[in-house]
Amino acid sequence: MAFDAVTVGSALVDHVYSLSNLPEPDGGAFVRDESRSAGGVAANVATALTRLGRETGVVARVGDDEDGAFVETDLEDRGIDATRVRRGDEDSSYCLILRDPDGERMIIAGGDAVPALRLTAADIEYLRRARVVFTSAYAPDEAVSRLVSARRNDDLPPLAFDLAGPLSELDGRGVTRETLDEALSVFDLLVTSEVPVRSYLGVAPREAVEEFRARGVERGAVTRGRDGALLFDDSGVTEIPAFDVPVADTTGAGDAHTAGLIHRWLLGERSAEEAGEFAAAVAALNCGAEGARGGFPTEEDVLDFL
Repeated sequence: MAFDAVTVGSALVDHVYSLSNLPEPDGGAFVRDESRSAGGVAANVATALTRLGRETGVVARVGDDEDGAFVETDLEDRGIDATRVRRGDEDSSYCLILRDPDGERMIIAGGDAVPALRLTAADIEYLRRARVVFTSAYAPDEAVSRLVSARRNDDLPPLAFDLAGPLSELDGRGVTRETLDEALSVFDLLVTSEVPVRSYLGVAPREAVEEFRARGVERGAVTRGRDGALLFDDSGVTEIPAFDVPVADTTGAGDAHTAGLIHRWLLGERSAEEAGEFAAAVAALNCGAEGARGGFPTEEDVLDFL
């Protein structure tokens, strides 16, 4: 089987708590509702791409427990190849998602399965069957380093990477600054947002775009929430506005946006402007429903929206 995209990294369980408010330090909140769903950046991006009509697979590690079985079953039910999802002795990874009535959220991660992921020769062979490989900063540094090395040696398809969190959050479980410094010019698509770039580069999004370009990144996007996104490639920098839509939940918006860019920019070879508008619409539609994957649209949904 050949794939349009294979994602590498986090496939886990989201425990979602709808709160009366997001608490301040030393403050409190009340849980109005709670639910469990499958999540994780790698699994979310694969799910969004599948909804857009792409053939996808996931390389990940889960625990040999109820949550691990839940994650695997969810991937298979969504039509995603899960043959490279392995079980280990550690507990499955999870996220606690705290969401306020306006859809804003906080995310707290735990569990040892995702940090324990290591790539084997069989994994690399599996990845060679894809047109695009995606991973994120939440994948273990050892896994990201191996992907970067393989791509640098032309032993891997185009590599998309999401710098998805600040370096302080990634310490001990995700990509390191040293790996990022070496990898930037290797990525075929770099996606990030305001908080991670301030953590990594210490500058605002517009300055970050110029810094990334100076360091050899040929194609990328820096998202800015309601202020839209800045896309850049060899033709210049394109500003893409965000759509003003009612928001039920912002969880998964970044993963939806990333999937839209992979679908339209890397795989679809459209212009930065067209790909950026499409990705913004994918993210906007997902914000209209609860849960990280509650509103992932089909391509027809997006085109109708546009």
